[in-house]
Amino acid sequence: MARDKAKRRSLHSNVIVIGLGRFGTSLARELMATGHEVLGVDTDERLVQQLSHELTHTVKADTTDEATLKELGIQEFDAAVVAIGADLEASILTTSLLLQAGVPNVWAKANSKSHGKILEQLGCHHVIFPENEMGKRVAHMVSGQTLDYVPIDNDFVMAKSEVPQSFDGKNLAELKIRSTYGVTVVAVTKGDGKYTPAFPETVLKAGNQIVVAGQVDPLNEFCSLA
Repeated sequence: MARDKAKRRSLHSNVIVIGLGRFGTSLARELMATGHEVLGVDTDERLVQQLSHELTHTVKADTTDEATLKELGIQEFDAAVVAIGADLEASILTTSLLLQAGVPNVWAKANSKSHGKILEQLGCHHVIFPENEMGKRVAHMVSGQTLDYVPIDNDFVMAKSEVPQSFDGKNLAELKIRSTYGVTVVAVTKGDGKYTPAFPETVLKAGNQIVVAGQVDPLNEFCSLA
């Protein structure tokens, strides 16, 4: 029974999203769609009302006040996301209070490198730069190098690219992509939304697409082959 309870908790964890601007709202909706319970918090009554029927709970509150966070039962949440926009002071103070309260996973949106550095110095578990990351992703798509581009870590990314014409009819064992280019083909798709895991015997066909993982420079060089 304890194992079942732990499983349910991991699948339906409680998350508090503080700041219901575009980023916070999008994130909160996606968390709801994936089975999480979400408390949305903002100082703007209009935003709180707009999402009141979409999230588990919404509340208007000032999260820079320690007593307010305690009233919200912050200790009961599995994760917290500080998605506050332009108010740098509110973002930093809220993050600090969440960490002091012992929330096990605190994610905070950073609007600049200096903002992110302060959040890291506070001990924030995860600092995210949504605008910067989206900018990188779209830049690679606009340049024509990739069909999609997802940073995984500082120097590791995944990208979707067309199968180069020179690879047509050859399997991955023959192509020796990992040893030749320093990247790994992880999946193949016809572009119909259905992906097949890649194996050494997988035959590539021109016109299909591949999902490739690797460090930034080798991956960018590989994608330029398409």
